Amino acid sequence: MNTQIIITLDSNIAEFANSFSEKVNKPISEIIENYFITLQNNNNDISDLPQDLAELYGIFEGIETPDKKELRRMFHDKDNY
Repeated sequence: MNTQIIITLDSNIAEFANSFSEKVNKPISEIIENYFITLQNNNNDISDLPQDLAELYGIFEGIETPDKKELRRMFHDKDNY
């Protein structure tokens, strides 16, 4: 059974998604579905990652990520530090 979902993307990503979709001749929904199937099949298996990357896996879990506006402000204010 198929279920419809709505996603919000940055306009640049949406443009890329449309052009990529045309290039590979697949609908965006199929590309996204295949990506999630891949993630589901990998089931967060980090055993295939190099050791240095595996050690970093999950390091940011539980830490609140700043929103885009805050990150931009921090980036543009970097010269003030």
